[in-house]
Amino acid sequence: MEKIEEPGLAQALKKRHRWGETLIQNFLFVCGAFSILISIGIVYELGKESLLFFTRRQWEEANKTLVTELDPSTTTIFELSQGGRQLEAGQIIRMQDEAMQILSVEDNLYTVERGSLGTSPSAHPTGTEVEISKKVTLGEFFGSTEWNPQIGKFGIWPLVNATMMTSLIAILVAVPVGLSIAIYLSEYASARARAILKPILEILAGIPTVVYGYFALTFMTPLLRAIFGKDVVAIYNTASAGIVIGILIIPIISSISEDSLHAVPRSLREAAYALGATRLETAVKVVVPAAVSGIAAAVLLGISRAIGETMVVAIAAGAGPAFTFNPFKPAETMTGHIVRISGGDLSYNTLDYNSIFAIGLLLFIMTLAINIISKVVVRRFREVYE
Repeated sequence: MEKIEEPGLAQALKKRHRWGETLIQNFLFVCGAFSILISIGIVYELGKESLLFFTRRQWEEANKTLVTELDPSTTTIFELSQGGRQLEAGQIIRMQDEAMQILSVEDNLYTVERGSLGTSPSAHPTGTEVEISKKVTLGEFFGSTEWNPQIGKFGIWPLVNATMMTSLIAILVAVPVGLSIAIYLSEYASARARAILKPILEILAGIPTVVYGYFALTFMTPLLRAIFGKDVVAIYNTASAGIVIGILIIPIISSISEDSLHAVPRSLREAAYALGATRLETAVKVVVPAAVSGIAAAVLLGISRAIGETMVVAIAAGAGPAFTFNPFKPAETMTGHIVRISGGDLSYNTLDYNSIFAIGLLLFIMTLAINIISKVVVRRFREVYE
């Protein structure tokens, strides 16, 4: 039997172009591509400047001058002025266009090898400024515990240690408080109370971080000094900064955790109640384990936020790198150091300037690692309910 198609039906089933949806789809694609390009650009700039930090030989003033005139012959022993940076055997120095390698140092007398790095020996008058060659290695960057670019010390661990200390203190404050708030809003609060309290809680996330910084300096630090004593707690310390960062990230942890708890099916709660469990037992032993993937993601997101926090640590933690595990002593974090150095009189393309990007790249890698761990944890513990 021959099939007869109605022209009107075929026309109705024909695909039609919806220009509005196409425009929105293209706009969303452009936004996604734009965000990816921005991320690539950030990584490129950090990587480029960090590579210069580790590969380029740079010359810095040693704050020393030549005491006696140096002729262009094979003279290899001369005297430099006192003070300035300490010079050691094996270092490369430069006078005008001639590079020299220091062989030995005795008081202010230096024995050198002339014409290093392909340069030629030349005459240098009295008072010639001496420059010192600096080339940072990964071994020095990760193998030293002293960070002081002004004297050529580039051990990153004081900054990393202070960053991890403030982040750890923040997590110790934010996780129990934020999770408790999330359990209350999800399991105990009425719909009306939840609708009122949750927006109020999230207002904390909108307060400028500079306000939190001065709150730490003018309230939290005096409180800690009143409790533990002024001799124990310094005016600038990582404890007050960490506690206030913990307060700052409470909305992040509590909001995401509460959403995860609220997404647990009602049937699980009712089954626990039917078996005689109390509301607290149901919340702690049934609902929280069921939402552990979302809670873990919230905690890891809070850690990333704590590590990247800038103004609180710049104001309250301290303005000098110090490798210490005492939370009541001042110490400078990675972000705080970037802020302080960026606001100084740094010359472009110097070693100090490029060190900012090396710190930024390390900070980026740390937060990226935490985000990857978060994805793995969420995928590993995710529960799917029908």
